[in-house]
Amino acid sequence: MKRLKKNTYDYDTESLSDFAAHFVLRDPDRKLRLSVMRIMGIFVVCLMVFSVLFSVSVVLKDPPSDGVLDASETSVLHLKPDKVISSEDHPSGSVDVQKDKLFSGLLGTGSINVPKDKLLGGLLAAGFDEGSCLSRYQSASYRKETSYKPSSYLVSRLRNYEALHKRCGPYTKSYNKTIEILKSGHYTGASDCNYVVWISYSGLGNRILTLASAFLYALLTNRVLLVDPGVDMPDLFCEPFPEASWFLPSDFNLKSQFASLDQKSPHCYGKMLKNNSFSIQDEHAPTFLYLHLVHDYDDQDKLFFCDQDQTFLQKIPWLIMKTDNYFVPSLFLIPSFEQELSYLFPNKDTVFHFLGRYLLHPSNTVWGLITRYYKAYLANADERMGIQIRVFDTGTGPFQHVLDQILACTIKENLLPEINKQESFSSPSGPLKSKAVLMTSLSSGYFEKVRDMYWEYPTVRGEVIGIFQPSHEEYQQTEKQMHNQKALAEMYLLSLTDVLVTSSWSTFGYVAQSLGGLKPWILYKPENRTAPDPPCRRAMSMEPCFHAPPFYDCKAKRGTDTGALVPHVRHCEDMSWGLKLVDHYDEL
Repeated sequence: MKRLKKNTYDYDTESLSDFAAHFVLRDPDRKLRLSVMRIMGIFVVCLMVFSVLFSVSVVLKDPPSDGVLDASETSVLHLKPDKVISSEDHPSGSVDVQKDKLFSGLLGTGSINVPKDKLLGGLLAAGFDEGSCLSRYQSASYRKETSYKPSSYLVSRLRNYEALHKRCGPYTKSYNKTIEILKSGHYTGASDCNYVVWISYSGLGNRILTLASAFLYALLTNRVLLVDPGVDMPDLFCEPFPEASWFLPSDFNLKSQFASLDQKSPHCYGKMLKNNSFSIQDEHAPTFLYLHLVHDYDDQDKLFFCDQDQTFLQKIPWLIMKTDNYFVPSLFLIPSFEQELSYLFPNKDTVFHFLGRYLLHPSNTVWGLITRYYKAYLANADERMGIQIRVFDTGTGPFQHVLDQILACTIKENLLPEINKQESFSSPSGPLKSKAVLMTSLSSGYFEKVRDMYWEYPTVRGEVIGIFQPSHEEYQQTEKQMHNQKALAEMYLLSLTDVLVTSSWSTFGYVAQSLGGLKPWILYKPENRTAPDPPCRRAMSMEPCFHAPPFYDCKAKRGTDTGALVPHVRHCEDMSWGLKLVDHYDEL
């Protein structure tokens, strides 16, 4: 009977056997009941084991599609977790937290990551084939959470536009009908679908900015945007709209004229106004017009930004647009667009931030360039910094005054740490902080100088500084496919940094800052090969600058300062005559 005094929770095989034998010897009639009890006990244990194994198999077999990485995609292993759920995060600290602990135990970790919002707050439509454009839904995993959220009205208008594009896109019944009107040259009534055709023109940075401008204009005027593929647009970007292409068909009957369209073209809107070829009060409108919005446009071309001209242009089924300007700020000065724009963008300085993220998804080839570089050089740093260098001086760089300006700005603004030239080694008082600095320039000279400086000398506080430059093409090669793919990859990589320094007048920098939601430090344009003092200033907003805006009051029909008409359209920091959108203007 000693065995019966043993702790009843201290089960082992031997004691159970002896315990059973004891009862069998004492009471043979209980043998059958004991066997049944043992069988039931074994069955219950098996059922519990099966339940646990089934739960594990479900978790591992069918994880959330946007929360667990594919084995071939290791980027999240390099990225910092978005948010760790703990009992403190849960208001009641009960049911959901217990579920999190269950998953943590099953997966062998003490925490789980909240999946990032791959649809960017509803900005992107669901349902695309993810493999055809990896960047569309993966890009959120490479960015920090943003405080900027698209308005519900913008999200709704984008879904409506997608339906319009599907109904009116290339080779649809409505498209074919409108093409016949274009070919006939005679237009007598309203069309089912109206179009704005964007001509691929100028360098990559300009093309990206003008594409967003043209799309916003299409959104405001209920037109369908069709994009001239040019020589490389399909190699650079994915299709942004579901179930219908945004690329203009190769058999479009005016396509052969695109290269020759200019201010002298017979269908140029400005020229037709100048020659009194028609009145904007005319009932009979041409089937198409060419809009010349390039930097050299004249006063008649600029009437595009007047309300009464927009009323007339609504009658034209086909508008062919060529531009190298981000003309969005002047759309905010057109009274008939004002209310719609306020609904679309309650925060005025988020226009390109949202439209760029909606429209411009790097192709799989470019996305490969981006992700491979990011994982190799940027992912594991505590902080990522971008320095975008664009030099407009003639001659062969690097230039000492530009290097002096870069260092003066970054060290003065505490963006880069000071070096200690007195000691060969410094012992940090706390944990080592690492900073990855991504530099982009046509020249490798600036990168080499900054890299060598942080290699040869320690920093005052002992930070670990890595300096990286993906490419140095020496001169701009707009016509080369790989050059443009690398350029797009570098713009995108800059947009993934935490802190950004850009160069004045550079559309390359504008794209990076706006995609990233960053207010950069802007390097002033040097004069007479001398570093400016001060070397840089913080941008008022992340919006790009409109380099060649009109200075015309459409109502008064006279010149005016268009940068002083409304609080949210101001002159640019880097170009005194340019215009940019700001949300809350603050003289910095």
